[in-house]
Amino acid sequence: MPPGEHRTWRRVLLKVSGEAFANENGFGISAEVVRQVASEIVAARAETAADIAIVVGAGNIWRGRTGVHAGMDRAQADYMGMLATVINALALQDTLEQLGQPTRVQSAIHMAQVAEPYIRRRAIRHLEKGRIVIFAGGLGDPFFTTDTAAALRAVEIEADVLLKGTHSGVEGVYTDDPRTNPDAQLLHNVTHSEVISRGLKIMDSTAITFCMDNELPIVVFDLLKPGNVQSVLRGADLGTLVR
Repeated sequence: MPPGEHRTWRRVLLKVSGEAFANENGFGISAEVVRQVASEIVAARAETAADIAIVVGAGNIWRGRTGVHAGMDRAQADYMGMLATVINALALQDTLEQLGQPTRVQSAIHMAQVAEPYIRRRAIRHLEKGRIVIFAGGLGDPFFTTDTAAALRAVEIEADVLLKGTHSGVEGVYTDDPRTNPDAQLLHNVTHSEVISRGLKIMDSTAITFCMDNELPIVVFDLLKPGNVQSVLRGADLGTLVR
């Protein structure tokens, strides 16, 4: 999208990392941050009437690779991470509904007492009725990241774009890590193939390749900057567009 060009999105999938929910020490769930994110989503939904689905990570609670490095079986560690995403999803659902936004959690791992099972057609129907749908439990299988889950769910629900929310002041995709290299430059437009060939750290290569194969654009932006969710849904030239 050239600078200055605007486009509105009819249906989006927002990927929220677990780290965005963390307390100051980098772990657990900050009620203040969750409420901020939820408030931004509710305001954006009210303004644009876009269908919004969300995939949440679990880095604030558990990462599968952490268990692997500690000697755990990879599959077992990944299943623990999937369960942790359900905790974050329920926290976000509760806050969204406190703000008056009907929300459903669908989990790839069946746990009927707290979440619906993931059913594609039911998820689309919820979106059509104005509900926000939070997809938890990853893909229900180990060895796949929540980035890959977000890409797959976005294509399944026929989303127009995958919104990758960052945090810690990172505004998009840079030539290098802006937190360690002050000379890193923000890239406003890149292609999926450039992301892979240049090793840009947006999402894992499986997720990027899946988006490229299905012609799904990605917008990488700072989720925690006030007003950004609304601006992105309005199609503003914000962050980095990958297509």
